[in-house]
Amino acid sequence: MKKWIVMLFALLPTMVLAAGSSVPLDSANNDLTDKGSLQNGARLFMNYCFGCHATQYQRYERVAEDLGIPKNLMMEHLMFDPDAKIGDLMKNAISTSDAATYFGAPAPDLTLVARVRGTDWVYTYLRSFYADESRPFGVNNTVFPSVGMPHVLEELQGTPVKTYKKVLLDGEMVEEFQGIESLGNGELSPDEYDNAVRDLVNFLEYSGEPMKLERQSLGYWVMGFLVIFMILSILLKKEYWRDVH
Repeated sequence: MKKWIVMLFALLPTMVLAAGSSVPLDSANNDLTDKGSLQNGARLFMNYCFGCHATQYQRYERVAEDLGIPKNLMMEHLMFDPDAKIGDLMKNAISTSDAATYFGAPAPDLTLVARVRGTDWVYTYLRSFYADESRPFGVNNTVFPSVGMPHVLEELQGTPVKTYKKVLLDGEMVEEFQGIESLGNGELSPDEYDNAVRDLVNFLEYSGEPMKLERQSLGYWVMGFLVIFMILSILLKKEYWRDVH
């Protein structure tokens, strides 16, 4: 029995990698201490994602407080449901049945997507859409093939297309995939789009664990306390056993 348990834990990393994407992931390099990035990420999420994807495990009021957004501006610019209150959970308007009809399946809640998938995966995914007329929404994704959602950020990025270059392989010239580039008809430049996606991923990481920075800071204090307590315990032990020996 122990042998099987050891083998299971040995194979676990391989199983996790096999379940994930085989596409190399780009580093998001997001920063939870950057309030400007988080605010822009919240704006992008509410304007481009929230119509279908909720973050129903967080509240408007908590987001406003944590990100330094005045509540009146939150209610005026980032709350689109006229009946929503500042203390409500962030649930979207589309129903499960409508989402299933339009997209084939209900759009998943994104509160924990950055924790489940990882920030690098989400960052790479949002930058990996490309034009594909064979798909229902005219786009596909190299990280998530046959994806069932449209490229909602296309107006910012522009039309993304796959690029190739000719290389010599076994004596023949073949086309090798190089990457994805915009046709340049978007509102943002490639660098500006990458930064916008980074801000959006930054907000999603915050959504997954709003207390992450506080938890990490508290962890340093706890480790410091344990080190000091260990030193005092060692000194006390030496003092106690000095007369015994």
